[in-house]
Amino acid sequence: MPEPVTQTLDVPGATLTYDVRGDLANRPVLLIIGSPMGASGFPTLASHFEDRTVVTYDPRGVERSVRNGELTELSPEQHAADLAALIDHLDVGPVDLFASSGGAVNALALTAARPDLIRLVVPHEPPLAGILPDHEAATAAVEDMYETYQRDGMGPGMAKFITLVSYDGEIPADYTQQPAPDPAMFGLPTEDDGKRDDALLGQNLRGCTSYQPDFDALAKAKDRIVIGIGEESANQLAARGGKAVAERLGLTPEVFPSGHGGFLGNEYGQPGKPVEFAAKLREVLG
Repeated sequence: MPEPVTQTLDVPGATLTYDVRGDLANRPVLLIIGSPMGASGFPTLASHFEDRTVVTYDPRGVERSVRNGELTELSPEQHAADLAALIDHLDVGPVDLFASSGGAVNALALTAARPDLIRLVVPHEPPLAGILPDHEAATAAVEDMYETYQRDGMGPGMAKFITLVSYDGEIPADYTQQPAPDPAMFGLPTEDDGKRDDALLGQNLRGCTSYQPDFDALAKAKDRIVIGIGEESANQLAARGGKAVAERLGLTPEVFPSGHGGFLGNEYGQPGKPVEFAAKLREVLG
């Protein structure tokens, strides 16, 4: 696969950094996104699509994409506007779009707002706590996580994040009353460094998980939407979010190999099954 060519795009409030692998003019384009995962999470997956031009990017406030001004919380609609600006700038729409986790939420927002930019979108495990049957308990757990981060710092907040996203099944009403997990159990810092600029816990967490998709708009584009869930994800929150979206749209989710990060190679030392995952994605994209 060609080496990525890195460029930037100025959008209101930020400068986005993106990478292009291949020729934009003569090959189908596959846009691969996450949130808050940036482009650094996708080299392995991109390497399996040498017949396509692959575009990855860092969402605003992540890695190389710098925000301007105050670091307020972000919404999926803001990320969708960034994605629309990127696709319009590249002049390559409509594109195929694979989107992971928070990126899947942002991709649903983009599809609702600008379906003209999408040929096929594969939102993989969108963590939409706000549309689950147990949404009150789930969103309360997210709020507690956010408040813990703001009060105690990254380690305690991230420990609660890991515990919540790995919880299997509906979130019980007394979930936030249970003993807090020890950050040291996950190799996380126990001391507060005073920073509150974490892209996940500080900027994207609440807007992403509480997002209410525009199902009326999505229903009009449902023939272009393929919901993905991980075969090892069971009834964890993000997989349940994917199932809930599929049910609302009358779709059958596609089951992908491995779990939430099944596409990963060794980018973060927690590889999934990238060969099998890429094969499944190629099958879904047709």
